[in-house]
Amino acid sequence: MAFTLVTILKALIEVAGFALLGQGALYVFAGASRDTNFVYLMFKAVTAPVFRLTRIIMPRFILDRHVWLLTPLVVLVLWVVVTYFKIRIALEATGRAAF
Repeated sequence: MAFTLVTILKALIEVAGFALLGQGALYVFAGASRDTNFVYLMFKAVTAPVFRLTRIIMPRFILDRHVWLLTPLVVLVLWVVVTYFKIRIALEATGRAAF
């Protein structure tokens, strides 16, 4: 049960990470017309909760215009933590020593 939940959480984090990459690429390539680009708006809808989560966990002295720099770092850290727990659960299930 725990392995399934961790796997689902890891998949959601990976979707958020790839959506951030896609949004960043379209931000560069679409230019000023990105706000009318349907795909960019879809990426923006997927990543909006991630940006909100980053804003909530960051201290108030970090400006809103800098949150976009920290969001990929937060996603990466979450991915590493969830991957660690997934490996640990898998090793415990097989009877091997977890690190």
